[in-house]
Amino acid sequence: MSTSAEDVFRPMAESVSFRDDALIVELSDGRSISVPVSWYPRLDHSTEEERAEWEIFGSGIHWPKIDEDISVEALLAGKRSNESQASLKRWLDSRDA
Repeated sequence: MSTSAEDVFRPMAESVSFRDDALIVELSDGRSISVPVSWYPRLDHSTEEERAEWEIFGSGIHWPKIDEDISVEALLAGKRSNESQASLKRWLDSRDA
């Protein structure tokens, strides 16, 4: 038996929270995903206020104040941020300005 990609249910993010050094995402199918905040350097270097302002977009989460996007698919696959060190450095330098 095979299943087409159209038949696969893809859960959506419903809520986001932080505890200690973890990002916790509640999904529409009842699961919770917890990953280290350190996997996402912009979140790791953000303030509590910046982390608190998030929005759900399509199949992921967006933090507008730090320009961070994380898809539910990436969370489920255990993928860390793929931002380059050069890009992160530019972003960090812009925060110091």
